[in-house]
Amino acid sequence: MTGAPSPAARESLPHAWRAVARAWGPPGNERLTTSAGLALLILLAVETLTTLSLRFYLPVHIFLGLLLLPPLALKLASTGWRFLRYYTGNKPYRLEGPPQLLLRLLAPLLVASTLSLFGSGVALIVAGHGGGTLLTLHAVSFGVWGVVMIVHVLAYLARTLRLGPADWRPHADPIVAGARSRRAALGGSLLAGVIVASATYPVQQAWLSHRREHRHDDRRGAGSAQLRRL
Repeated sequence: MTGAPSPAARESLPHAWRAVARAWGPPGNERLTTSAGLALLILLAVETLTTLSLRFYLPVHIFLGLLLLPPLALKLASTGWRFLRYYTGNKPYRLEGPPQLLLRLLAPLLVASTLSLFGSGVALIVAGHGGGTLLTLHAVSFGVWGVVMIVHVLAYLARTLRLGPADWRPHADPIVAGARSRRAALGGSLLAGVIVASATYPVQQAWLSHRREHRHDDRRGAGSAQLRRL
């Protein structure tokens, strides 16, 4: 017959529960959000730089855009979880308080422009060569997303740089348990991104090849039209 827990075991139970709460409550959520944000900040900076000369860097732009999908989903899930727990009245999240009013007002626009930007980008690849509505939507989404993202980055940059690397240091802070799980989540999302981008590489190349042929045909057609007018 199993006896009652020892005094030492009873004393350790609250400590264990507190560790679990920190791992999966606001402190752990903040660590995951900021580490994912730091990884995205680096990748999105490179992705944005490719837009300065898409004529040369379009293949890199497409590959990175697809690679970004899983870590971006992780970031949205992490922030969405905090939003859900706060607005459903979870006490630890309520005690943490809400984001600044401006950031709360911009959050729906940031999420919508992000989904529109990456969704239209994927749709362009899936639909094959073409522009029209999808290309316009992609360009407009990028403009809106860029402005809102600048505000978002400036607001959270200091916290992201401070907390983002915390779980990846040689001796992660033991006060917030769950560092291994958070590292696995972020590492897994980045690996999934590489797999998605690599697995769709033939489709990317086919799209680029079709685009080059289409542009060549357009130039040839324009040249023929000019000759007929002479």
